[in-house]
Amino acid sequence: MSDVIDAAVAALSEKLKDGFSATAKFVITDEGSIMADADGVREGDEEAEVTLIANAETFKGILSGDVNPTMAFMTGKLKIDGSMGLAMQLGSALS
Repeated sequence: MSDVIDAAVAALSEKLKDGFSATAKFVITDEGSIMADADGVREGDEEAEVTLIANAETFKGILSGDVNPTMAFMTGKLKIDGSMGLAMQLGSALS
């Protein structure tokens, strides 16, 4: 696992510590994928109800609070595939 993925798993685990009832995949381009579901957050590349795709810099900014997820989506830095409702839930949890 890369350092970027390790750091993202740790940060996402903290942000989603109250749990996430759906299945989400975070694809960090050129690094790998992270899964978040009712079992927690882990490295993985499985089917998901919503997939968020961005580069490492954008994900770091979202996880640190320096980048607003909605603005990242609106400016094309964050791509979403799947349920927009779940993406909005995640955006609230991550901000």
